Amino acid sequence: MIRGGLRCSALLFAAALATGCGSTRDLSSSQERVQDRATQVALSMVGKPYRYGGNSPQRGFDCSGLIQYSYARAGVRLPHGTTHLRRTSRPISKRNLRRGDLVFFDQEGKSSSHVAIYIGGNRFVHAPSSGKHVHVADFSKYWNKYFNEARRLDVD
Repeated sequence: MIRGGLRCSALLFAAALATGCGSTRDLSSSQERVQDRATQVALSMVGKPYRYGGNSPQRGFDCSGLIQYSYARAGVRLPHGTTHLRRTSRPISKRNLRRGDLVFFDQEGKSSSHVAIYIGGNRFVHAPSSGKHVHVADFSKYWNKYFNEARRLDVD
């Protein structure tokens, strides 16, 4: 009986350990809600003008300002700037992208010079450049060429 009880306890411990380890990479429901809310806010900014250094609908947005504003409206304070956003997020594979994750691009020979919010379906919302407006784009041939990495914010 003791032997059977030990075996049962060992199996329960192994199952609990495996479940705990497996869930560390899954998004919690609160993180999913935050990321979904930030994505919705960013999508509601479509049509707002690009403005270097901008991080509000009134002034316009640059790429990182759109991220900063959208996540702030979802209750998460983030720094402005692609370099700072990279430091506050962790890398994930492109195939594991989820709504609200960040996608970084290398343009004009600069590493991670542009950032956008992934919205699903191989698409993202971003503030592209001077003279343009916040809009939705996809991983077309152009953007795939400049894609650098995908990253996830830990916002629990």
